[in-house]
This record gives sequence, C-alpha cells and structure tokens, in this order.
Amino acid sequence: MTETSQFSLFKDCLASQLLSKPDFSNAADDSELDEFASYLAEEAWPILPQSYQEATYEARDSILPSIDSISLDNVSPSFVDTFISYGLAPNADHDDAVKFLYKVIGEYVEQACAPPPVWKATRATECEICEREVALSYHHLIPRSTHAKVLRRGWHPESMLNKVAWLCRACHSAVHRVATNEELAQHYHTVELLLVREDIQRWRAYAAKQKWRPRPKRH
Repeated sequence: MTETSQFSLFKDCLASQLLSKPDFSNAADDSELDEFASYLAEEAWPILPQSYQEATYEARDSILPSIDSISLDNVSPSFVDTFISYGLAPNADHDDAVKFLYKVIGEYVEQACAPPPVWKATRATECEICEREVALSYHHLIPRSTHAKVLRRGWHPESMLNKVAWLCRACHSAVHRVATNEELAQHYHTVELLLVREDIQRWRAYAAKQKWRPRPKRH
C-alpha cells in the first residue's frame, strides 16, 4: 500500500499504544515494534472511513461519523488473532482488540487534527542546515511573496504558509541562491527536501566546518 502521512501517523499512534502495554514494551526491541506496528496498522487502516484516512487540521469538521459511531465489527480476523496471540488482550477475545483499536483511532484523530504550531515559537538552538550553534534567523519555507499563488494553486493549506526553518545567515543566503521563491514554495518547503539537493548537501558539508564570526559592529 502507498504510505501517506496520515497512515504513518496512525502507525505511530498504534506503536505508542503498544508501548503502553508493559508485557509488550518489556519484550519487544525496536525492530520488532516497527514490524508489528506496521502489520497491525496495515490490517486496520482499510476499515477507517475515508474522512479519517484523510484527516487534517483543515478537514477536522468533515470527519464523520464520530469515533464512537464507527463500526469495527469488520476488523480483519488477522488483526484480532495476532493481537491475542501476542498476549495483548487480557480476556483473549475480540472485544479487547476492538477497544485497543478505538484508543488508537482516538489518538490518531487528535494528532492529525491538531492545530499547527506557532511557527516562530519553534526556534532551534542550531542552524537546521549546517547544525552550528550560531546566531539564527527564521527562513519562511514558503516565501511570503508566493503565498497568494500557493493558495490559488492549492499547493499547501493556509495553516502551513508561515512555517519556518531556523537558519544561520550564510545558510539562509545559500538557500535563496539555489532556487527561486516559487521553486522553494512548491518543491523545497521543508528542511528535509532542501537537504535532498546535492548543492545544499555540499554547502552543508562546507559550512559545518567553518568557524562562525559575528559581523563587526559599525561605529
């Protein structure tokens, strides 16, 4: 199946709920947790209504029916059997597995529909590209000059427009040298996407070795 950001979040919520169970938490290593959470998530995901599978902050009012009204009677037998076989169901029955799944869905919806952070309050202590502890300023990952076009073309939701990365002056300048504002908005709107570029990777390797010197004060 194609893994969407919503599915990844659902899997993470499932893994979190698994770790809340002492018997599993104490026995599972990291690779087993990832494998087991992935399997259970893939078994459970198809029974979620489409509005749940597409849950976002912007679509939070369109998520129907309510969680309590979702029927999980058709959850796959493989999900239930696996859940029970791992000793995660106190009563070793279908209802225990369903109760667990309701908790996962509740946590998933809460996180998927959470409002975005106040981006300027996400300040880092290191440059997010060269990782030096130097003076930082914020870089609009979706440049402000493109906001109207971004909304008109539907590239990003309005809540993402003010997302920022905390960069040193040199890295900030480097980012704006390698791409136009429109390219940044459409294709390089996260630090992770910027770091895919070979020119940014080469710049990062160079900048990380440089000793930062503050600008001389003007007299």
